[in-house]
Amino acid sequence: MWRYIFQRLLLLVPTLLGILAVTFAVIQFVPGGPVEQMVQQLTQTGAGGETAAAGGMLKSGGRLSAEDMAALNALYGFDKPPLTRFIEMVGRFVRFDLGESFFHHQTVFELVKEKMPVSMSLGLWTFFLTYFICIPLGIAKAVRDGSRFDVVSGAVVLVGYTVPPFVLGLVLLVFFGGGSFFAWFPQGGLVGDDWETLGTAAKIKDYLWHMALPVTASVAGNLAVMTVLTKNVFLEEIRRQYVYTARAKGLPERQILWKHVFRNAMIPLVTGFPAAFIGAFFTGSLLIETLFSLDGLGLLSYEAVMKRDYPVVMGTLYVFTLMGLLAKLLSDISYSWVDPRIHFGGQK
Repeated sequence: MWRYIFQRLLLLVPTLLGILAVTFAVIQFVPGGPVEQMVQQLTQTGAGGETAAAGGMLKSGGRLSAEDMAALNALYGFDKPPLTRFIEMVGRFVRFDLGESFFHHQTVFELVKEKMPVSMSLGLWTFFLTYFICIPLGIAKAVRDGSRFDVVSGAVVLVGYTVPPFVLGLVLLVFFGGGSFFAWFPQGGLVGDDWETLGTAAKIKDYLWHMALPVTASVAGNLAVMTVLTKNVFLEEIRRQYVYTARAKGLPERQILWKHVFRNAMIPLVTGFPAAFIGAFFTGSLLIETLFSLDGLGLLSYEAVMKRDYPVVMGTLYVFTLMGLLAKLLSDISYSWVDPRIHFGGQK
């Protein structure tokens, strides 16, 4: 096992470098980079007869000189060859120095730290509620396969799956967020404006009240996949020969389900926990965050791509990719933890 873990950690390095290299190479050819955007901004400012400053460089009139362009390229680090910039970037990433944003005037680490609570709240609530609802519901549907409960619950879950989370969120806002019907929930934000003045119990209530609608919209889209997966896995185990043998021996149905079927059926579900947990922790939903005015990582990533804020793009990519690769390793290791019969590297 330890040999396998060591090999996977060694493989993680070239994988991570390959992802960074491909992304870095692609963004070199994307038009409208930060230099072009600054040139456009300075030109528009100069068209109004004003003088603009960028990094100590003054610009007057309607055109930039060659010296000004060289200063702009040096300001954003584009005065060096791409390979040199890539090597320097990787060297900083090894020290977990993610660089500084071109437009936010903050380090990438500070930006991620600032936006993280929003995405954590949305992602973790979605993760836990999805699993806490889907696993019991999937088990109940498997045990009652073909019954009226199975048909009705399947129809409800399917409706929730077919409606996009953004559309469902919009409907929830219209009906319950002070739209045309009821004003039971706030329209957006992580907490209220008076949150700092509230007591502990009131803060918790205010936070949960603000998260109710966006979490509901996020969870609804995830229910169908996990519920159907849980049902199918349990149905497959229930129809195995060892279940018929246990019934023939006179074991109670409850004991068969929870002592034998449950353990075997949970293997493919539990092994997906690490990746799903990390994904929910770090991945924000752009549409949900925009709809409910949640300034999280999803919105940050979108703005970074649109503004060509390369340090934010590459820094967040590095962190998320590293965590994703580690989560995949944990998923593989969890197979052996859940089922001791599984070994890696040919070990017995």
